[in-house]
Amino acid sequence: MSVAVRVIPCLDVDAGRVVKGVKFEGLRDAGDPVELAKRYNLAGADELTFLDVTASSSDRETTFDVVRQTAEQVFIPLTVGGGVRTVEDVDRLLRAGADKASINTAAVARPEVISAITDRFGSQVLVLSLDARRSEDPALPSGFEVTTHGGRTGTGIDAIEWAREAAHRGVGEILLNSIDADGTKEGFDLEMIRAVRAAVDVPLIASGGAGAPEDFPPAIAAGADAVLAASIFHFGPVDMIARVKQAIRDAGFAVR
Repeated sequence: MSVAVRVIPCLDVDAGRVVKGVKFEGLRDAGDPVELAKRYNLAGADELTFLDVTASSSDRETTFDVVRQTAEQVFIPLTVGGGVRTVEDVDRLLRAGADKASINTAAVARPEVISAITDRFGSQVLVLSLDARRSEDPALPSGFEVTTHGGRTGTGIDAIEWAREAAHRGVGEILLNSIDADGTKEGFDLEMIRAVRAAVDVPLIASGGAGAPEDFPPAIAAGADAVLAASIFHFGPVDMIARVKQAIRDAGFAVR
């Protein structure tokens, strides 16, 4: 467990706007990413994560522009993901002002890209975004399946085995997204967090399901080093980050 828990708002960006849905569907507009990033920076966020949820080539330039504008406005670490496929993509994001890059679909398709990126830039710049859902498939011993393409495509890969392999290949941390819990506001998938925590030593960011400040401490108790959320910050009161941090402190955990 790291020294202090990080609280990370997530900006899901589509064509230059922040959007939010439930279980990755039914997206609604949540505002301008640069303005939201500025607000969260002032409100005490420890980091920001940007995910380009459509990541089609037509939106690619928009994303670089938004990253540049955001990096000029905020002074906390910025992780950017969505459509990251190559060493060159990571290089471009870092030059645009990102501190870390997040990779999902491309790493599942070509696991060796993890080592290629971390060999060049170091493990600290690469976050594995692991979108997992529950599965009854007997071929998945953990009961959790890796998905790609924003949770839409099943892979038949066991999520816990994949976390272990990605850590072995050099990812600096794992962003664990529960597809089943995403946007439901019913709390994090604690069983999934515990299972991944037992398999890897790298820092673990829990995502998916936060609906209230009291949802965060159980995720930390389950093994998360950082907690990430979107809806609760975008649509909640402006002091929600402070409320979440207080709930974490009240539960006995150190927070930044």
